[in-house]
Amino acid sequence: MGVNKITSESRPAARLSRPAARLKGVGDSLWVVIDPQLPLDTLKDELTQMFSRLNYLTISMPVVLDTGKNGEHESLIKNLGEFLKEKFNVGEVSSSPNNRSDTEKRVRTRDMERSWKNYRSDVLMMAGRVRSGQMITAKKHLILLGDVNPGGQVSAGGDILIMGSLAGTASAGQEGNESAIILALDFKPTQVQIAGIVAAGASAVSTKFPEYAYVENGQIVVENYLSANPFARMPWPKIR
Repeated sequence: MGVNKITSESRPAARLSRPAARLKGVGDSLWVVIDPQLPLDTLKDELTQMFSRLNYLTISMPVVLDTGKNGEHESLIKNLGEFLKEKFNVGEVSSSPNNRSDTEKRVRTRDMERSWKNYRSDVLMMAGRVRSGQMITAKKHLILLGDVNPGGQVSAGGDILIMGSLAGTASAGQEGNESAIILALDFKPTQVQIAGIVAAGASAVSTKFPEYAYVENGQIVVENYLSANPFARMPWPKIR
């Protein structure tokens, strides 16, 4: 009986495949190497498998997408960044420093040279209780270590941060600054105003967690500050 021999010519050659995305490191951020030449759907599938395994570790974690030495891929980074933020609630998504354009590098170098430590912030910080009939006004931001009672008023050109109970009236973002916020550890104001937009007060029942008000699509929205964590995705501190 003859013996059937399988030669290298008679069997399909094995192909070594490299994953579309691979985790390069975990530290202050998740560093992921991707192949920009692959289809977008393939990259999304690979990232979905990777980030699903990481589970809760991805929440608010900055992500660096490294495309190697294949040039700039800003639109791809932006697309995948939006995908990861929506699906896994990650933090800021950026390209590798080696992939960034000369313009972006110059901007970041300038921001570091102008470090926030060199600025003097026009902030009014006070401690105590604002009682009914009393009013505090700050040129820019206002920080109050205490409460604002019903009938009390606080006003600021920028943000208002109440490290206590806000049960009175708060007006932030004077002179049309719609980017301002109003935050309180116990948020139950009678009325809030940001820029020219006014909203009636929240429920008098304490929610037991800090909330903040901000402007979105021409309306004032109130959210749980810890859950929303609105500034966590910023890559570095910026002056408000």
